[in-house]
Amino acid sequence: MKLKTLLLFLFISSAYAQNQSEAEKLIGEGVELHDKGDYNGAIEKYSKALEVDKDNLLALSEKAMSLNSAGKYVESIDVSKHAILTHPNEDLKNVYVNYANALDHLKKTDEALTIYQEGIQKYPNYYQLHFNKGICYTNNNRYGEAILCFQKALLINPKHAGSLNAIGILEMGSHRIPAILAFSRFLIVEPQTTRSKKNLENIKKLLSQGIQQNGEKSITININSNMLSDSSDVKKENDFSQVDLILSMASGLDFDKKNAKKTEVENFIRKFEVICSALQETKNGNFGFYWENLAPYFIEMKNKKFIEAFAYIAYVDSDSEDVGKWHKKNQSELDKFYNWSKDYNWKN
Repeated sequence: MKLKTLLLFLFISSAYAQNQSEAEKLIGEGVELHDKGDYNGAIEKYSKALEVDKDNLLALSEKAMSLNSAGKYVESIDVSKHAILTHPNEDLKNVYVNYANALDHLKKTDEALTIYQEGIQKYPNYYQLHFNKGICYTNNNRYGEAILCFQKALLINPKHAGSLNAIGILEMGSHRIPAILAFSRFLIVEPQTTRSKKNLENIKKLLSQGIQQNGEKSITININSNMLSDSSDVKKENDFSQVDLILSMASGLDFDKKNAKKTEVENFIRKFEVICSALQETKNGNFGFYWENLAPYFIEMKNKKFIEAFAYIAYVDSDSEDVGKWHKKNQSELDKFYNWSKDYNWKN
């Protein structure tokens, strides 16, 4: 009797292992199809995986994501609910992201925010939950709440390009310096992409904001009233009014004869050095996310003499001959810069 029981156990164990192996193979094929944009093909693979290994968590999670990508939001919600119900004690971070994202797509904002928050309570250090919650707020024009979510995501993962991009876009209308810092950091973590090209253009527009040449010897500098500090002595959170004013003065010098002869990158370096010097000079007494997290990074960049390397990284996709020549001659400087950036202590 004991022998029969043992043989039965071994048979069941062997069958389970085979099913699990077959499911893993199907899931791998599904992931490949998803990455190629064949979401329906991926869904079919995940469904087959679940036929041979019922309630496989990875298959459920990947299927929910592909259903989202295919626009099948109600089905994605059903799969996500099932995964949470059948795997209450396992890692469900991405399941919560897929679940809430599907609700957001269906314009069920309050329900989506509830699920994001439920996920955050269980996985407070998963930056994607904070980021996607921020996207949900953005989709509903709740920009202040969105920015706070993106900031939380960056506190967890300072290399998250999506959060840097979102902050830059949301801040560029009324907070020039934070936007420049966010876009600049973005160019370091995600160079040579469509988004990086767009964000370099955003930085260039922000650097020259309010500057207009009216004639050979006449320049107008318009200061945005939102950038000016009030007359009270009370410090405001993330107040960069002094840095902003100094940048405007520096940008007005673009039309000076000695600067007019410089390359575009050289003038970029000049203005960025002004920004970083102003950050260092005015940091005392200032506070807020950007002062405490982004400003120290760029101040150290200046002190380490890496602004030139950063500038040529920012312009790497330009067609300028001088940029190409610099990159060919200065690989060691690029290596030093990236090693410094990689090892930078974000808890300063």
